[in-house]
Amino acid sequence: MSRRVLLHVGTPKTGTSYLQDVLFQNRDKLLKQGVLYPADRFDAHFLAALDLMRLRWGGLEQEAVGAWDRLAAQVREHDDTAIISHEILATASRTQVARALSSIGHRLGGDTRDGGTEVHLILSVRDLVRQIPAEWQENVKHRAGFSFARFLELIHDPERNHRVGAWFWGVQEIPDILARWGADLPPERIHLVTVPPAGGPPDLLWKRFSEAFDLDRLDLDLTTERANPSLGVPESALIRRINRTVGRDLPPQHYRPMVRELLAHQTLSKRTRSPRLGLPPEQYPWVHELADSWITELAARGYDVVGDLEDIRGAAAPAGKWADPDHPSERQVATAGVDAIKALLLEYAKSETENEKLRAKLEDTRRELMRARTPRLLRSMEWTVQTMERSKPGRKALGAYRSARGRPQL
Repeated sequence: MSRRVLLHVGTPKTGTSYLQDVLFQNRDKLLKQGVLYPADRFDAHFLAALDLMRLRWGGLEQEAVGAWDRLAAQVREHDDTAIISHEILATASRTQVARALSSIGHRLGGDTRDGGTEVHLILSVRDLVRQIPAEWQENVKHRAGFSFARFLELIHDPERNHRVGAWFWGVQEIPDILARWGADLPPERIHLVTVPPAGGPPDLLWKRFSEAFDLDRLDLDLTTERANPSLGVPESALIRRINRTVGRDLPPQHYRPMVRELLAHQTLSKRTRSPRLGLPPEQYPWVHELADSWITELAARGYDVVGDLEDIRGAAAPAGKWADPDHPSERQVATAGVDAIKALLLEYAKSETENEKLRAKLEDTRRELMRARTPRLLRSMEWTVQTMERSKPGRKALGAYRSARGRPQL
């Protein structure tokens, strides 16, 4: 049974992709230090989260069946520290939370006597000034076609009847997430990691993560190829138009690599000079008011804060004109579109080149097999002829065959 489990449950867009890739790439090195990050593939914890919460996700839920139980079993079997991390866990219900905690060895009230596991809850958080535009953009990168204005309407709905609003607050309402996940944990085992304001030292967030996960004593490789980069205003508008045009004609297994990965992450995210996506000026007052109430409530609960609770408040409304993603510069969208077309053409040419090489290898392999089979085939035919010639029916059959082929009988 693990003596300690560090359970990181979100929130999205708080550096989680970077953190998880560092953990995955360093899992052997971590294990030598007694720290288990149980993953045989980079998205193992994502599949486990889908399984725990029975979420539908473009067909991946079928692949996820049993993933949580397998993950929990690995955690229970480890006798030191284990880490679980995925941001969509933030939206788990109280029933799902209870199942998750029980499956990794948690006992009622956090009792660690007689083999009980010491569970630590970690939640990384960022201000709503940045989170609201980021969440809309994530919807767009997952095939959504609704406008930013519509998204704002949905998250303002107090009833949260629409799935978009319900999901947003499920993964972003910090006090509620901590109430659900931390109801049976002492406050000193609940750690709140705040994302620093924009413009700070680039390694500050990692330093906060490493402190919360007790990784600062380890020499880890922090290079990573996996990330979830942001898009500018025209790029977001372009992807939304693609979604509305393509609709459901492009299956998920093709949309993910072609649109989200190739176009959004690998191509359009590199256009860093485009206007940045931001919150409309009229939205700042209620966002700051809500953040202030959260800061007061969280401070009263006595959690361990790695960073500064004031980071949750977010920046003031910037001066200057706001770039509306629902009405972007058409010239900027057009230039982004040219880059997207170029990326698709180059990818097609690359795939065709690879296909030609594959076809050539297959043809070479076929020829080699034929050459290898010919001697065996001749020997087999000779053996068959010799066997048939030993019997009267066989000789008769051979004679008929030779006559049909126009060959002289022996």
